[in-house]
Amino acid sequence: MATNTTATMTGTDYSIFIPARMEAQRLPGKPLLKVAGKTLIAHVCERALEAGARQVVVATDDARIAAEAGSLGVTTCMTARTHRCGTERLAEAAALLGLPAEAIIVNLQGDEPLMPVAALHQVAALLSDSEADAATLCRPLEHRDDFADPNVVKVVCDQRQRALYFSRAPIPWPRESRGRELPGPAPAQRHLGLYAYRVGLLQRYQRWQPHPLEQTEQLEQLRLLAHGAQIRVAQAVTEVPPGVDSAADLRRLQELLEKA
Repeated sequence: MATNTTATMTGTDYSIFIPARMEAQRLPGKPLLKVAGKTLIAHVCERALEAGARQVVVATDDARIAAEAGSLGVTTCMTARTHRCGTERLAEAAALLGLPAEAIIVNLQGDEPLMPVAALHQVAALLSDSEADAATLCRPLEHRDDFADPNVVKVVCDQRQRALYFSRAPIPWPRESRGRELPGPAPAQRHLGLYAYRVGLLQRYQRWQPHPLEQTEQLEQLRLLAHGAQIRVAQAVTEVPPGVDSAADLRRLQELLEKA
């Protein structure tokens, strides 16, 4: 089981990059949809700015997103439309901005407006204190149905808290289980889509071809594992609300922000 790690890094020790595009399949135009009077990308940028990172960068292929992010005072980086995932987009942005290979980038997804600042600091510190190639966070599976839900990504780790595999499927599958029933505690953790990379790894990632595992699961982090990279995993020190993938998620976010 992944263990907690104490967040010791401050925002000035790392950069936050936010990949954003308009062509989300389940919620087209998602970055510019309004929630509580602000666009979704604005909410995400404001959360990143709260962390006090060395720099906040929105990497996008759409001028409308760049204009919205630029109005908030964050750096914008126009990237190619041909990228197959957000990690490739960040690799190009880091190269365009000339970041050194040892620099740490936290990848904050453009649909995570409620990501706690503590989690941003934590994932950066986790990588900084490790010899791993990348770092990410997880949380316990809260509901038994989550184990079988393909929209809930699961991660299993080795004894050194390095990721063995990520999957949308229930892993590992208990041989004696029947149907959706899960006997005992969940043997996997819920993966959070928050990553820390060194720029040198992003440069290598961009040169690697997508792997069949990545293409099958539609999980870009599997390209790292398939090429032998090590990913350190820890339980998030705080609860992390889910991101926005659907219209229902957008309504839920509206309700949460109205109550705040």
